[in-house]
Parts: sequence; structure tokens; C-alpha cells
Amino acid sequence: MNFIGSTLGALCGMLAVCIGAAAQELAFEEDGPFRPGEGFGTPATCETMPDWIDRAPDIGGRISMVIEGPITQSHWDGALAYLIMCDPQEVQVMCVTYYPQEVTGEPVQFAGGYNRAGERQIVLDPCLTYPVEGEPVGVD
Repeated sequence: MNFIGSTLGALCGMLAVCIGAAAQELAFEEDGPFRPGEGFGTPATCETMPDWIDRAPDIGGRISMVIEGPITQSHWDGALAYLIMCDPQEVQVMCVTYYPQEVTGEPVQFAGGYNRAGERQIVLDPCLTYPVEGEPVGVD
């Protein structure tokens, strides 16, 4: 293959990657809680999550999600913390992280890798918790 042929092939390959990435970006609603990779969207809430759970993009890659509200349950097994947001009759979101937290009623944000675990259950793993304004909890 000559130089022009190999260059044209490389350009076509890069164009296909760019078009695929642009199509993937279009799959994410601008005002939604889902983003490709490690991105941050607009936080969902316990009230809005039932509207979002069936709208998570199916892109075949990592999806991150962010939700804001109070922690309703906190479990610690000595290595991992399992933090839960939202009531069982809503869409519950579990954050699997390394830092236990108290149930205080104060709003926080869970942000992490989206995994749908059931009809009304979402697991964010790995996940970080953030105060509504500020840096991740437990990260120095």
C-alpha cells in the first residue's frame, strides 16, 4: 500500500471514531444525570430518578450517574461502605465506596459507575460521595 492509501485509511478510521464518539454524546440528554466515562451530569433526585431509570443510554461502555439527596441507610463491612439513597417504594440508589458515612438527613451527591441492579435498583460502583458543594468525602 502506498503512502496516500495508508494515510487515507488512517483518516477514514479517525473519522469513524469521531462520528462514533459524537453519536455516543448525543445519546446522553443534556439535562440528565448520565454521562459517558467519568463525566458529571445534572444530578437526579429521588423524585426524578423514576423518570430517568429507563432512559439510561445503552452505549456498551461505561456510564456514570450522579444523584443528590440524603443518605437513608449506611452499612459498613470493614472494607466497603454501602450507602443507600431513596426509599424502597422509589428507585433506590446504592453507592459502593470505601468511606462509611452517617445518616444525617443532610443532602449529599453520589457519583459513580452506573449499573442497573433491578427494576427499581441502581448500584453506583465505584462511587464517591460529595457534599452538595465541595470535594469528595474521604479523599485527601
